[in-house]
Amino acid sequence: MSTMTVTSDKAKGMTKDERFVIFASSLGTVFEWYDFYLYGSLAGIIGAQFFSEYPPATRDIFALLAFAAGFLVRPFGAIVFGRVGDIVGRKYTFLVTILIMGLSTFIVGLLPNAATIGIAAPIILIILRLLQGLALGGEYGGAATYVAEHSPHGKRGYYTSFIQTTATLGLFLSLLVILFTRTALGEPAFAAWGWRIPFLLSVVLLGVSVVIRLKLNESPVFQKMKDEGKGSKAPLTEAFANWSNAKIVILALIGGVMGQGVVWYTGQFYALFFLQSILKVDGYTANLLIAWSLLFGTGFFIVFGALSDKIGRKPIILAGCLIAALTFFPIFKMITSNANPALEKAIESVKVEVVADPKGCGDLFNPVGTRVFSAPCDTARAYLSQSSVKYSTAYGAAGSGVKVVVNGKDIAYTDAKTSNPAVLAAVQAAGYPKAGDAQIVKMSNPIDIFRPQVAAIIGLLFVLVLFVTMVYGPIAAMLVELFPTKIRYTSMSLPYHIGNGWFGGLLPATSFAIVASTGDIYAGLWYPIIFASITAVVGFFFLPETKDVDITK
Repeated sequence: MSTMTVTSDKAKGMTKDERFVIFASSLGTVFEWYDFYLYGSLAGIIGAQFFSEYPPATRDIFALLAFAAGFLVRPFGAIVFGRVGDIVGRKYTFLVTILIMGLSTFIVGLLPNAATIGIAAPIILIILRLLQGLALGGEYGGAATYVAEHSPHGKRGYYTSFIQTTATLGLFLSLLVILFTRTALGEPAFAAWGWRIPFLLSVVLLGVSVVIRLKLNESPVFQKMKDEGKGSKAPLTEAFANWSNAKIVILALIGGVMGQGVVWYTGQFYALFFLQSILKVDGYTANLLIAWSLLFGTGFFIVFGALSDKIGRKPIILAGCLIAALTFFPIFKMITSNANPALEKAIESVKVEVVADPKGCGDLFNPVGTRVFSAPCDTARAYLSQSSVKYSTAYGAAGSGVKVVVNGKDIAYTDAKTSNPAVLAAVQAAGYPKAGDAQIVKMSNPIDIFRPQVAAIIGLLFVLVLFVTMVYGPIAAMLVELFPTKIRYTSMSLPYHIGNGWFGGLLPATSFAIVASTGDIYAGLWYPIIFASITAVVGFFFLPETKDVDITK
């Protein structure tokens, strides 16, 4: 393939070279997201395999935190590989990142569990997650920059929107492979060893992606700059020590990517977690529901990317943040109403209180999962929250014991961190659903989508995905256009990965911790609502519009 020249002819159709650039960049990025999301989709099973020495609730949080570890290091990957990409070039940098990601994922599939090698298993697992996060921190900026620098002026939103589909396509592919393997093997075999198959299959995708990317040439914009000797010798200094550029990095984060990140992770990851862990929908059904919503919604990344070429990046991204912030509560309540109607009714009609001496009641906020609760007041509230029971705390007399009051009836609380038959029987008698309740949505097969209950949930999840496409479709073009060529890879990668890796990646664990600490299954939504609202306000007043910027300079 010959190196392209950038043209400003808006009427020109996409050339063969341009299609190959988009295909090669997108294919590799789909593969990297597939690798990254396998862990998130299988967090419950992986928790049981690698954190088996802990009780189930702590195990789940440790599994989520190991998932989040990959997000935490993404900004550091952005700094390391962004610098290399601005000095050496875009092509070779994202060849390195894809190799690191692919090999790390393959090794997870081979890694013995905690029952076999003890504490070494979770340690190695977390190291592999950190390597994945570092690689992904360098991959996205390289792919987005590479495609944008091949794009004609006036079509960057459209061209880069194909890269934006890759995160969702990677998640969709991971869900499909998991569902197929789960169905073929059955749940017991899949939980025991079959979960490794999707990780091992990644080595095939790695080989295909590397071969295709080796056929790419360097970005013409970067190559021209390098040939003219105008490249940066110190991209980190120029990007972050120079206030004129550093302030744009900060604005890009707070006024754009922060809100985009929380809307994205709420619409895809927290929605899946909410279905499984809070609404008690079985994993097979929850994954299918998310997969269908992604199938219906993914094309809108391209719709909004192309639209941003006409009306601008800023209005679409900020509108997505604002609409999401205003509608998350009603949408998630409607999801509850359809997915687990008995739970919705119980939340509204059953009054549950934990009555105890206030000195024995602490703060349950525990996003990192390291706190161990021992006071009966705390274990009682933690037990109720893990059972998706809405409760309030009432303070009893000094020195009094702990009791759970269900609709005015006192239930003696037996201090037990994992089960309490008397309390469970009381809340279920009052109306809370039992495990496997017939009213909880359940799909019998992948195409069981025409029943009203299932169709309604997919429709609501589709709306959440639509918000994701609004905020995410134009974001790559906007970030590329904010920064000059010689420090573009470095400058755009850092705010992107802080916004998505930290604000977005930490969302599931933090939101669940908020739910557990308040006793309100919807309270975790305040996390994305607050940050999306901040982005809508800051972006409106301070973020510049970029669609007409010349990125060849």
